[in-house]
Parts: sequence; C-alpha cells; structure tokens
Amino acid sequence: MLPSTTPRQILAALLPYLKTAGAYAQQIQAQIVAQPDKDGKGDNFFASALSDADLSIQTMMEVVLLGLFPQVRFYGEEYAQTYNTKYFRAIDLGPAGDYLITLDPIDGTQFYLDGHSNYQIILGILNADEYEAAIAITPSQNLYYYSLRGEGTFQGSLEESLENCRRIKVESPSPAVCLGWQMGAVVPHISDRYRVIHTKTDYSPEAQIPNFNGLLSGDLCGAVLARGQFIDGAALAFMAQEMGYIVTTFAGELPPPLHTCTDYLRPGMVIGATASIHRDLLEAVAAAGVVGS
Repeated sequence: MLPSTTPRQILAALLPYLKTAGAYAQQIQAQIVAQPDKDGKGDNFFASALSDADLSIQTMMEVVLLGLFPQVRFYGEEYAQTYNTKYFRAIDLGPAGDYLITLDPIDGTQFYLDGHSNYQIILGILNADEYEAAIAITPSQNLYYYSLRGEGTFQGSLEESLENCRRIKVESPSPAVCLGWQMGAVVPHISDRYRVIHTKTDYSPEAQIPNFNGLLSGDLCGAVLARGQFIDGAALAFMAQEMGYIVTTFAGELPPPLHTCTDYLRPGMVIGATASIHRDLLEAVAAAGVVGS
C-alpha cells in the first residue's frame, strides 16, 4: 500500500464495494443455506455459524483489495477457507504505518441466518497500536457507520458518501447493556439497574435483540465482552470510543496496544456511555469475579 494513502482514502475506495456486498447479503438472506459449523461443534452458535454469504463477501473483498491495494496486509475471518489468503503480503500486524485491514464479512451470522436485520459487515484499518478507522455496514437497515481515529464516528444512509454522513454522539442511550457469551455471571450484579441482554440466554430466532452494534445506534448504553476480536468486538469498541463511550479492560485500564495482543484479540472489554455507567459495569464484573481472556 502506498504510504501516502490515508485511512479515509482507503474507506472511500472500498465503500462502493462494501455497499455492493451488503446488497448481495440482503438479497440472498431469505434463501441462504447455512454451511457446516466452523468448528464442527456448535456449542457457541454465534461463533460457529457460517453462511454462504460469509465466504462470498470475503472472497469479493479480497479480490477488490488485491486489485486496488495489492501490497496490503489483510486478515479476514474466513482466511483459512478462501482461495486468496496466499496472495496477500501478510495477514498479521506490521510496524507503525503498515496498516492491516481486517474483515468480518457477516458480523452476527446467526442473526443473519434467522432473518434479523441487525447483522453487519465490519472492516477495520489497524495500525500497530490502535485502529485508524473502522466501518460497519447494516444493509437491511439502509445505514452505515464509520469512525476515524481522533475524528469521531459518523452515520449515513447507504446512498450517502463519507462526506455527507453526520457525526454522531448518543446523548441518551437506552438503559440496556449487552453481555457477551461468557459473561452470564455478571447478570445478577447489574440487572437491578439496567435491562440486561445476555447473548447466550436471551438470543431468540423469532424476536430480535440488540447486537453489540446497539452501542452505535443508542439501543445500548454499555457492554461487556470477555474478549474483543480485532475483526468485530474490538472494532465496535473503537467506534463507540470515538463517539465518546468509555472503553477499558476489566481492570479499568486503557485497552493494550494492538501489537501487544495475541490471536487477533484484545482482553476483556468494558464499554460504558458515561462514567457512572462504566463504573457500574466495572463493579459488576469485579463482583462476579470474571476474568477477561
């Protein structure tokens, strides 16, 4: 990738293709056929769900990236199953300024397979220490969000360019928090003050519940993740942080630099819209005795 190419320029170049990928996902959603579980087990159905759309969208974006930015580092969720991984220069983080682009082709695959509208396509641009940019496209809701490091988070319809999107800051989010799959022990320590959505027990194929992207829409005022995957949870946390949310580890510290993390994961994350909400969540995590991985 040319050193002079900025994160905004990368997003602008990829946006038309991400919109096309979103239109494809929306078009075939009703007809989609689930592929076998990723791990062959399916205990965590969110982690194991895999659809034709995941593989097709990743392949499409790989072709686009190899055509537009042939020297880019790229890591996509389905890297082990696509034909193009071997053509990228690298799939890991590089030195400062040598960006890694990440992709979750369908974040919320189970939501997608069950016909819900709050799945999304997430693409990140990662520097050695932190995200430079991230974009999340929600085709069934005709909107997308993007964030640039130090510049905020923006929202627009799929018809709008980056320049026409509006900078957003959730002023009065819903008093609801979302807890990741492994965070069930936190529920009794927070449910007296907030509506708690625990993905493992509250997910329903029939009734849509907020996904972690509810942090961006205002449907959630906070979230707790056992770990933040670079391709999705950590990217959404970065986007929430650019909106003004407070994001820390379970110990209340700033998230560690990306290059110090392993397996494309940041450790347990606590995200709160305000200092008081964030404090409530930190105290609940401590009371539950859970440990971020």
